[in-house]
Amino acid sequence: MSKLILFNKPFGVLCQFSDDGSGKPTLKTFIDVPDVYPAGRLDTDSEGLLLLTADGRLQAQITEPRFKMPKTYLAQVEGVPNQEALNALARGVLLKDGMTRPAQARLLPEPELWPRHPPIRQRAATPTSWLELTIHEGKNRQVRRMTAAVGFPTLRLVRVQIGAWQLGDLAPGQWRWAEPMTFKR
Repeated sequence: MSKLILFNKPFGVLCQFSDDGSGKPTLKTFIDVPDVYPAGRLDTDSEGLLLLTADGRLQAQITEPRFKMPKTYLAQVEGVPNQEALNALARGVLLKDGMTRPAQARLLPEPELWPRHPPIRQRAATPTSWLELTIHEGKNRQVRRMTAAVGFPTLRLVRVQIGAWQLGDLAPGQWRWAEPMTFKR
């Protein structure tokens, strides 16, 4: 039986177990389980669902683009995206490293999330809004680059689902065991 951990990575935490000398907390601060490693990454400024496993095959199935594992994010963006921006995200966006695959994108009412520390920057003259984006690849900082490319920079990013695994009610810094799934090639 493969071990699989669902972890709610807080803002400001490095997505690795080793200290890089920056003084930022690492996964080791929260998870004292030997021989598990992240299946994918979340940048330090992003929050939410991170999967960890000791099973290299499962790790590859979660992270490799050929398996097209959907990843769903809640993105608080600067401004209010119009239908043209949502359509562009749905078609795929041209980034410096190539075209993204099409994404599902929709505007959301403000979700019920934990407060972020530190809070995002607020500008009195610029409203913010929330998007739900589901992507099927994992380019570096992809969601942030996609929303910026359509004119709506991401201020806060929370991953809430990877495949069938959901963040659910896990509080920041908490983790739980989960059942691995089997994949078809």
